[in-house]
Amino acid sequence: MGRKSAKRRISKQGNPFCFPDHIEIQSAKLFAGLEAENCLEGLSEDDFAVKSAHFLAELNAIHAFREGNGRAQLTFFVLLANRAGYALDLERLDPDVMLDAMIASFDGDEIKLVEVIRKLIRR
Repeated sequence: MGRKSAKRRISKQGNPFCFPDHIEIQSAKLFAGLEAENCLEGLSEDDFAVKSAHFLAELNAIHAFREGNGRAQLTFFVLLANRAGYALDLERLDPDVMLDAMIASFDGDEIKLVEVIRKLIRR
């Protein structure tokens, strides 16, 4: 019998992310939920901010990549917002505030992330 290679769970600042063996199923569930929500199309600004913050928090917890998760998540978020009818002003994005918001969302507090998203929506 061959020995299975151990897949290491990624963590950052003591926060463990999704077990590697669960990434595929958790991602499928998350994206199925997004599809069921019609990719957040037709929502008010407030509803879009709340629902997209929750989606980003869950996507971050899955943490599919060893490096580049934040960049990949931001790129996907811009595309999601565009599809939902919202243009974002990334010039307003403060990386430190975003990082703090993502860390808070990892602990279940998505309010800061909602506020970051509200500030990014062009009016």
